[in-house]
Amino acid sequence: MRADKWLWHARFFKTRGLATKQIAAGHVRVNGDKVAKPSHQISPGDVLTFPQGRLVRVIKIIALSTRRGPAHEAQALYDDLSPPPERKEIPPDVVSAPKFDGKGRPSKKDRRNLAKTLRPPLD
Repeated sequence: MRADKWLWHARFFKTRGLATKQIAAGHVRVNGDKVAKPSHQISPGDVLTFPQGRLVRVIKIIALSTRRGPAHEAQALYDDLSPPPERKEIPPDVVSAPKFDGKGRPSKKDRRNLAKTLRPPLD
């Protein structure tokens, strides 16, 4: 099966054209070798490595498909070997979104009070 078609069937890319662009740009590896053509033939047991967003995905092909089916069918086509994404710790001194006693948007008075607490003194 073609590499671009399988990536589209397995729902890693929204369109087949996007999968083709990634492969043509040289961002996809099959068993550690760069693939330059979207028509590169893949088979079960191959390992694909490619960037997706900010992550690098490492995928082992389990099966080929005949159609682009629902997500649960697509997840049965591969085994994800990529490590889980790292969780970034938020330092305790970083202020998150303000929480107000009432629900909804803060009033103008609440915004002024918040600005006073966040603003450093002018001394």
